[in-house]
Order: sequence, then C-alpha cells, then structure tokens
Amino acid sequence: MAGLRRLVLDVLKPHEPDNVFLALKLSEVRNVEGVNLSLSEIDQNTETLKITIVGNEMNFDEIKQVIEDLGAVIHSVDEIVAGKTLVESVKTEQD
Repeated sequence: MAGLRRLVLDVLKPHEPDNVFLALKLSEVRNVEGVNLSLSEIDQNTETLKITIVGNEMNFDEIKQVIEDLGAVIHSVDEIVAGKTLVESVKTEQD
C-alpha cells in the first residue's frame, strides 16, 4: 500500500504555541517530508491555518494527534492524495 502522500488541512488553533513550533512538530512526524503552514485568519483568541503536509505513507492519526496535543482542532480535510502517483488537481472555471 502506498499510503498518504499529501494532506491539506484547515486548522483552528490558539495563538500559543506559535505557528513555527506547530510546523516543526508536524515535520517530526514519521514519514512527513515537508510542512507548509499559511495563516488564513486571526482573531483575538485563535488563528485559522491552512496546513499542507507531504510525505510517503503518512499516518493521519499521528498527524491529528500532534495537532490536538498542541490545543488545535482540524476543521476540515481539504485535500487528500494517496497512492503511488501524485495526482494534480484539475482546475475548473469555478476555481
């Protein structure tokens, strides 16, 4: 089985720990090769992040556990890529 290769997550987290710490902790998860974290929104108490994680045979439960251990929650899983080959998203006129 080739497993998960890319995840794009919409995450809500408190201001602390900071985003650098979260990205570094996610990069330490087994089989994670890279993490891209973008700040989407910020308010008085929370931050909304778009997190892209790439690797080979990643374990979603391990990734989710790191996020939750740092006080954050996954709002949605916006993209999942699994299998032997990366499939690029097809743009439509609505995109």
